[in-house]
Amino acid sequence: MPYTYKYPRPALTVDAIIFKKEHNESRVLLIQRDQPPFEGQWALPGGFVDMDETLDRAIQRELLEETGLANIYLEQFRTFGDLNRDPRGRTVSVVFYGFAETAAHAVAGDDARNVDWFPLPSLPQLAFDHNLVITKAIEYLHDKLI
Repeated sequence: MPYTYKYPRPALTVDAIIFKKEHNESRVLLIQRDQPPFEGQWALPGGFVDMDETLDRAIQRELLEETGLANIYLEQFRTFGDLNRDPRGRTVSVVFYGFAETAAHAVAGDDARNVDWFPLPSLPQLAFDHNLVITKAIEYLHDKLI
């Protein structure tokens, strides 16, 4: 029988920021959510970490399930854990970033209604705190994105 704790625990998620250059412009991959919360809104690909997987395996799985993309080298960027970042409850997200080839073609799957590459200067309002997450990544990777 698994051990249960007396105190509540936060949920753990992973998110992927995937960049690519297209027409001499940096773009980021977003999914349109097909499920609540934030149904119909754009967000980073990602999701909950399963009990039997590593963070690296979780982000590769989520990226494949939601976008069809595989074999993208991802680096762990930062952890985001502000209170109230997810209306479902206390959630901490480990964010990864990577760069796709210009020809990379993403296809919506799993709980993604749609998927698209957005130019960095014209991102839509995003679900959760993903506008902040992308802003922090752009600041960190500025020289690689220009």
